[in-house]
Amino acid sequence: MFDSELLHAYLISAARNGESVTYSQALASQGYAFTRPKMRALCTLLCDIDALGRSRDEPELAVLVVRQSDGLPGQGWWTSGGGDNYQGPWVGPKARRHVQRLQERAFTYWQSR
Repeated sequence: MFDSELLHAYLISAARNGESVTYSQALASQGYAFTRPKMRALCTLLCDIDALGRSRDEPELAVLVVRQSDGLPGQGWWTSGGGDNYQGPWVGPKARRHVQRLQERAFTYWQSR
């Protein structure tokens, strides 16, 4: 269904530009409109991309994919560990600081390559 290499490249480009992307934008990069089933498939692929990145000592990229409403990743990202096994709230200032720290890590890493 999805092209993992295309999505990986899309997320690296976003990181190099210092930008997050919405779930809808990530789906559109694959030629799809937002639907719940497509969203679930996208989240599975994001986990796979991050697993591959970990094996290469690269920072996670799934943290760049956020909800349009509040600029934070969705529940699936948090329940899968939320980067660095974060244990705090999934919304609010503490969550935002955590996400921004991980996004900055990705931006710095990919902008230097």
